[in-house]
Amino acid sequence: MSMISASHVSKSFKDVHAVRDVSLEFSKGEYVALLGPNGAGKTTFVEMIEGIQKPDEGEIRILGKSWSSDEARLRRIMGLSLQETTYIDKLTVEETLNLFASFFGLGRKVTSRILGLVNLADKRRSYVMNLSHGMRQKLSIGIALINEPEILILDEPTTGLDPVARREIWDILLDLKRRDTSLILTTHYMEEAQRLCDHIIIMDRGKVLVEGTLEKLLAEHMHREIISFTLSEPRGGAAFVAVAGAIDLVWEEEGIRGRLSVNDIVASLPRFLDAVGRERVSLKQLECRRMNLDDLFISLTGRHLHE
Repeated sequence: MSMISASHVSKSFKDVHAVRDVSLEFSKGEYVALLGPNGAGKTTFVEMIEGIQKPDEGEIRILGKSWSSDEARLRRIMGLSLQETTYIDKLTVEETLNLFASFFGLGRKVTSRILGLVNLADKRRSYVMNLSHGMRQKLSIGIALINEPEILILDEPTTGLDPVARREIWDILLDLKRRDTSLILTTHYMEEAQRLCDHIIIMDRGKVLVEGTLEKLLAEHMHREIISFTLSEPRGGAAFVAVAGAIDLVWEEEGIRGRLSVNDIVASLPRFLDAVGRERVSLKQLECRRMNLDDLFISLTGRHLHE
């Protein structure tokens, strides 16, 4: 049995089709990344898994159970951290954790365990209002873990964090992975998905574009290589797409900055440089590399993940 199963799920808000006919399955102990820009449908989809939203169409089952008939059971096995969470400023970190522990009928002993788990023991007597953004995110994760959930859902937990704070969050989540926790992570960061997750799902405009293990996506889509370039003057792309071995061209800045996907850089690069010469422009920047998840997203959508 799948940990979570979504079958032909759709959700709309007035004229906005937030999620369109999504069918996915998540396995126990798996770390899953939902990637996509703002408006892709990630948050709406996870809110339906969390029981916050109800699908207009389709069905979501968690361990074979539904929110309509097994809400109490599902609340006990799930831990959530939303994009924005407001706490009581004049409570300390320890008091905040004690408060949330009481909602599950748990004693205060759990607080010490959580403080150690999310590396906030030295901040236990600090007021929430005095915490940095990174520390607040750690607190949010700690609250999500109070009931020792089988399923942890984190909605963009590292957005707005500096690189050091982001990696501290990653270390916490990697430690949880050893405890057989299942994770659904929505994120804007390709590196985060690659570092943490076993299964990658790329969404845009409410639809699933591709999904699979990182190894599967690499095998199926990453055989391409990328010639990334910036021209001195605007030019059309016909000459570059006509280069032998070229697959497609995506402009990041129309006529100026582009990414040419090719089968073999060694074979295509000399022909690309010849095409630049024929266009009577010079190169301000040139980079040749293997395709990554960010390039895959751009090739599928024509835009960057952060747009």
